[in-house]
This record gives sequence, C-alpha cells and structure tokens, in this order.
Amino acid sequence: MKIRKILVSQPEPQNPKSPYFELARKYNLKIEFKPFNQVEGISVKDFRQQKVNLLDFTAVIFTSKTGIDHFFRICNEMRVVVPDTMKYFCITENVAFYLQKYIVYRKRKIFHGKSRFQDLIDIIIKHREDHYFVPLSEPHNAEIPELLEKNSIKFTIGTLYKTISSDFSNVKDFDYDILVFYSPSGIKSLRENFPEFKQGEIKIAAFGPTTACAVEQEGFRLDINAPNAKAPSMTMALDDFLKEYNRNIK
Repeated sequence: MKIRKILVSQPEPQNPKSPYFELARKYNLKIEFKPFNQVEGISVKDFRQQKVNLLDFTAVIFTSKTGIDHFFRICNEMRVVVPDTMKYFCITENVAFYLQKYIVYRKRKIFHGKSRFQDLIDIIIKHREDHYFVPLSEPHNAEIPELLEKNSIKFTIGTLYKTISSDFSNVKDFDYDILVFYSPSGIKSLRENFPEFKQGEIKIAAFGPTTACAVEQEGFRLDINAPNAKAPSMTMALDDFLKEYNRNIK
C-alpha cells in the first residue's frame, strides 16, 4: 500500500518553505494539518485562586512558546511588571528566541537547553539559589516536577492554560496513511474522538519520548519515532521512513 495521505496534528505552517511542503512535493503526498487539541487560556480569576504571587519568583522555566504567551498575557492582565532581573530558562534555543516578542532579549539573563528537559535541568542546577515559576498546561508532563524535585530545586507550578481535545465530528473520511503526533494529549484526543479507531495499516509517528510512550500506553503501534540519532526532526524521520518504505513496496 503506497503512502498517499498524512495527517499532522499541528496548525498548518505559515512558511511556504516548511519541510512538510517539501516532503509533500518530494513524495507526491497530500499532507493535511489539524491540531488534535486546542489551547485555552485560563482567566485571571482562576489564576488568582492558585494563590501564586508572580513577583515572588526570581526565574521562570519555559517549555514552550505557548507557555511564554500565556505567562506574559497573565502578567499584562494582572498589571504585573516583570522585573529586569528575572531569569529565563527555556527548553530550546528556539523557545528562548521567542522571548524577543515580549522582552529586550540581549538585556536579560536567558538560558536554554538543547531539546530535552534533562538538558535544561543541568543548567538550572547551577542556579539553585533561584525560586522558579513553571507555567504549564493542565494536564502537564509529570516528568518536569519530578526532575525538579529530584534535584532539590525550589519551584512552583502555575496553570496558565488548558489543553482540550479538538472536535472531529465534522470529519467524514478518516482515510490517512500516517498520523503524526507531537504530544500525549494528541493521542488522548484521537481516542476520545474515534473510540472505535483500529490502527491496522495506518502508521503512527510520535515526536518526543512522552508522546511515544502515550502511543504505546493506548495500545497503538509506534512506527516512526523522532527525534532519533539519524533524524533530529519529525520531517527528517518521515523522510527516512518514506524512503525505506517506498523501496520495499517496489
């Protein structure tokens, strides 16, 4: 069976040079983009109920651009002025650069890891004296508080946004050959929207160890895993898979 149609559980890239579009042209594929979940910011009223004073912290840990957006949204709505002395610890360099949307980047203390939270922990340990605020979604990855506690880091988690499943009720033909997921919540949404879903010959791709784990916990077969030693990105992993797959069906 030839791979003809892929569903990617993310918004469609705005950059016409996205590797996904290159992949579609290279293999004559149809790639559709539809997030399996949506982000919904919590209100200031709900945030106040968490009894968190943002000015009590000397550092913030960001694991996503979404976390950055909602942190500064809440600060703005609560009229909290983030001090220039605040330190920012970001999971990747890409996430760190996103801070330029809200602060003067070169004038702040900003640190970043490579891709895993474990990499960032190694940097955080060198700043044990700080009190960290960790903006996360509900639900969130349990690995983050576990690693912080394990390394005796003083931190507080704040829920600034919720991740809810998207509605696929208007989708009539779920005729995809590959499903690409970037988060465990996407796997949860697949199960909620399609309780009778049978994987069969459909390939499932997962980005990150927690997403891969969620695939297997739901009883699905994991066919494509990224990042890996040969492919640091999902599009590269898909490229490698398609190249090998097409070679075998000829």
